[in-house]
Amino acid sequence: MEQLRVKKLASKRIRQGYPMLEPLDFIKPLSAKEGALVEIVDEKSQFLAKAYIGSENKAVGWVLTRKEDEAIDKAFFSRLFEKAREKRVSFEADATTTAYRFFNGEGDGLGGLTIERYENYYVFSWYSAGIYAHRQMIYEAFEETMTNPAGIYEKLRFKTSQERSRFVSGKQAPEPLIVMENGIRFAVYLDDGLMTGIFLDQRNVRGRLMEEYAAGKTVLNTFSYTGAFSVAAAMGGATHTTSVDLANRSLERTREQFEVNELSPDDHTIRVMDVFNYFNYAKRHELTFDVVVVDPPTFARSKKRTFSVEKDYVSLLEDIIDVTAPGGLMVVSTNSRKVTREEFAGFVEEAFDNKGQSYSIVEEHRAPEDFTIHPAVPSSDYLKVFFVQKED
Repeated sequence: MEQLRVKKLASKRIRQGYPMLEPLDFIKPLSAKEGALVEIVDEKSQFLAKAYIGSENKAVGWVLTRKEDEAIDKAFFSRLFEKAREKRVSFEADATTTAYRFFNGEGDGLGGLTIERYENYYVFSWYSAGIYAHRQMIYEAFEETMTNPAGIYEKLRFKTSQERSRFVSGKQAPEPLIVMENGIRFAVYLDDGLMTGIFLDQRNVRGRLMEEYAAGKTVLNTFSYTGAFSVAAAMGGATHTTSVDLANRSLERTREQFEVNELSPDDHTIRVMDVFNYFNYAKRHELTFDVVVVDPPTFARSKKRTFSVEKDYVSLLEDIIDVTAPGGLMVVSTNSRKVTREEFAGFVEEAFDNKGQSYSIVEEHRAPEDFTIHPAVPSSDYLKVFFVQKED
């Protein structure tokens, strides 16, 4: 195993538990190949950790263990999966929620890989060619550790010429596969591009909307994707929901989500259009809503505009304020790792100040408990959600 020497500051971070390796950590320019298993040593050649090399955003690798005598073999990965399963034993026993994050990258000890469970099917998301190089050993460890997984799929989220989504082993899932979340049925597709049809990190937020805030209310769901928030609101007693998303397929997939819950999609409004154009439409027709949900992509581009969370969220919030009824609720969210909780709260404050409107934050949510956070990596706590009350 090749030894790579790192600088003093990197040595200190690794000893404190920081698992990410960055390009400037090394004394000599990094030349190890993607997937190489290496020993990380300090300036005096004292052992620090064993790691793998793999490019992912600003990372060039991840620490695997700080135990010098621990081998990186199939048994190592089996132990990681067994620990992950123990953390989520309550999910495994919960028939009302059958879709959740089974393994969460560095939070569960292996940066660059996440695994989601849908019923008894598992979807592996690989974030670098480096960790993907060890897939055979990792899949074998997983299948030996778990109790007869029905099937395994994989998503390749790094730059590659290979097919990005594919079936790996076991039996193929039905299309759609029906899963449960807080007692709500959702249709998911495990081999249809990089997404499956539902973002699992918003489970608790959808649950609160359904249980506490939807009854008797009109709900606008922007950037609605397959309408999961709309269905949760309808199941919670909303009088009407409006779902808006630019993607053409959002219409059929949102209708499907209503139908699998025995709700008529014809009782609700589904618009395939640019969200910002919809705001203009709503303002012209003096439409307001009791609850507005906004969970935009970190970055999006259409024919006429570009949106990024860092630059454009304040103006987005100003539009949301305009279409929220007096005393209404705004559920505002971002999954950007570049935006801190404090910065996001600042976006809300700036938007309300610009509109001369008062507000209060009545609830705050982070990533749910199955999205295990690494305490030394603040960006792993990426999800920020505020329930914001617009004052009368």
